[in-house]
Amino acid sequence: MRESADKAFPWGPALLFCPADRPERFAKALERADAVILDLEDAVDPARRSAAREALVVSDLDPARVIVRVNPAGSDDHDADLSALAATPYRAAMLPKAESAADVAGLSDYDVIALCETAAGVLAAPELARAPGVLALMWGAEDLVASLGGTSSRFADGRYRDVARFARSAVLLAAGAAGVHAIDTVHLDIADLDGLAAEAEDAVAVGFAATACIHPGQVETIRAAYRPDPAEVEAARELLAAAENAGGGVFRHAGRMIDGPVLAHARAVLRRS
Repeated sequence: MRESADKAFPWGPALLFCPADRPERFAKALERADAVILDLEDAVDPARRSAAREALVVSDLDPARVIVRVNPAGSDDHDADLSALAATPYRAAMLPKAESAADVAGLSDYDVIALCETAAGVLAAPELARAPGVLALMWGAEDLVASLGGTSSRFADGRYRDVARFARSAVLLAAGAAGVHAIDTVHLDIADLDGLAAEAEDAVAVGFAATACIHPGQVETIRAAYRPDPAEVEAARELLAAAENAGGGVFRHAGRMIDGPVLAHARAVLRRS
């Protein structure tokens, strides 16, 4: 949880997508990750969404660790998804292609993750972050580029193109300004664990609360990135102890001038530990 967040982030850092029409995978996905995102949208063939909703309703998972991604507001499947969700104990919902506060209004009974993955959604991120019930914002690269008429969010070497980098930062800043959490998007190249590690480490450094993933093999890489090493934890503890002894205000510690933001960084390390 960031200090600015009004409500604690309820999950660990690795959030694993699982198609909602594959109930045989539900328990295993939840076992491997910190929370599972049961996906009624992109991961499910439209012809199988009815079966996916049925599987969702009869599932028996820990409600505290389940998020359900419904279809976008205004889509043909959205109302049916909400009816199925209401018949479950799950109370966290992800809304894809969110573009206004009105889009999340129908999810007032849930903790909402608003997914900013279109041009309109990214530009509406400040409005979405302040909408009632929104716990977190997440961004998405591929749908964003598709909404612009483009074909690729990354360069050949794997780096994000500037428009994706801008969207990532815009969603993070909107979340932080509103006191809600931000979730980093998936890394689609499952075999590229080095690239995933670098992106997750950057996500930690700039304040994301979690990173979504699409394969169980990515979970430990994400967890490792978010977990501070023992030396970092000990240094944070020493710094905060020194601050108490200093009695307030700016002070010197280990050759550095220490002020409020540096202490906030140290507290963030201890929260992640």
